[in-house]
Amino acid sequence: MIGGRPVVVKQLPRRLSVEEGHEFLIDVEPYLKAERPRVVLDCSEVRQLDSAGIQLLLRCLEEAMKRNGDVKLAGVGPAAAAILQLTNVDSLFESFDTCTEAIESFYQFPAHLYEPALQPGYPTSASESAA
Repeated sequence: MIGGRPVVVKQLPRRLSVEEGHEFLIDVEPYLKAERPRVVLDCSEVRQLDSAGIQLLLRCLEEAMKRNGDVKLAGVGPAAAAILQLTNVDSLFESFDTCTEAIESFYQFPAHLYEPALQPGYPTSASESAA
C-alpha cells in the first residue's frame, strides 16, 4: 500500500460465463463495497469474454463508482480487447498492459492538472500584452 488506501488486484477467470462471473462477483464484492475502492482486474488469463463477462465488468465498475472508486483493467488480450471495443465498453475503463502499471496509475495525478489554465482577460502572448 502506497500513500493511503490499498489497490486490490483480482485475477479474472479464464472464462467469464454466467456461473464463473457470479462466483467472481461474490469474491470481489467486499472490495467493491469499501470506501473509495481501487480495484485492478487482471484480465491476462481471460480466454472467453461474452455478454455475461461484459455485464460482470460493468457491474464491478458501477459498484466502485457508487463509492467514488474506480476499476481498471490490466493485461487484456487481443480477443477480449476486440470484444470490449466492439461493445464500446473499452471507453469506460482505463486499461494497462500490466497490473503494475494499473496499480501505479492510482497514485499519479492526471496530466491535465499540470497544464496551466488560461484565464479569460489575461494576455496569452507578448504581442497581446503590448497592445
